[in-house]
Amino acid sequence: MKNYRTKIISNQEISPGYFRMKILAPDFGEKAHPGQFIMFRVQRSLPPLLRRPFGIFQTGSLPADCDGLPPKEFVEIVYKVVGSGTSIMAELHEGDRVELLGPLGNGFDYTSCEGEKILVGGGIGLVPLYMLAGELIAKGCSVRLLMGGRTRDDILAVTEFERLGVETYISTDDGSLGEGGLVTQVLERKLQEYPDAEVFTCGPMPMLSVVHDICTDYKVPLQVSLEESMACGVGACLGCVVKGAGHTEENPSYLCSCKVGPVFKSQYLDWAALGQNDDSCGGCA
Repeated sequence: MKNYRTKIISNQEISPGYFRMKILAPDFGEKAHPGQFIMFRVQRSLPPLLRRPFGIFQTGSLPADCDGLPPKEFVEIVYKVVGSGTSIMAELHEGDRVELLGPLGNGFDYTSCEGEKILVGGGIGLVPLYMLAGELIAKGCSVRLLMGGRTRDDILAVTEFERLGVETYISTDDGSLGEGGLVTQVLERKLQEYPDAEVFTCGPMPMLSVVHDICTDYKVPLQVSLEESMACGVGACLGCVVKGAGHTEENPSYLCSCKVGPVFKSQYLDWAALGQNDDSCGGCA
């Protein structure tokens, strides 16, 4: 973990309300793992006071500006404008000074290439799956991505995933792109076809809950990246605590999303409690 006082390389709108931001971050890529995140300070004046958490889309490097200088290493995030902080971010430009802390948290566990790897992403939940897909493909795994959204505007980075060699399936609630219907319906069909699969998912809580139920029914392992609101990102504020499996008032089990997660094996979570969570943070980002 390192605090970077740095600058923006680019900040582009890729779909209505969705942006990709490249941030200069030397040596960040060698530390980052799929599923980890950063805490981003929107601006140095108030408001907003708190940093915002964003999943890592990818890391990489660009050629140096001139001979004799090192390549420009970067971390890239993808975000949706939903509140005051992300509205400010959308107005930032190349060269603007920013601050980020990371990489943070624990990411996906993908040590084995046995069985089909099925990634399920809803909306902005596709972000941590891109870096994971690249790592799995590099290890020689067979990877399929099921991406879903309310409309075609919520389907992101299709070309990037396909360039990695990922077989991609698209579904939208309104049928405006790909198959009409829910991405969880596609998952159920794929698990009938690949009963030895392993599933990795990120997205809105209602989707995650259904994915968990399906994977439980089919007895396939599932890793979940939770999109919890965070104030500090380092386990100090306890604002992103979720209940673990077996939690009771007499024997409480609390898991800090930013320290233990944000990626969890699904059997370690209390899904009855998670299902009660309000999926909207009220525009806090």
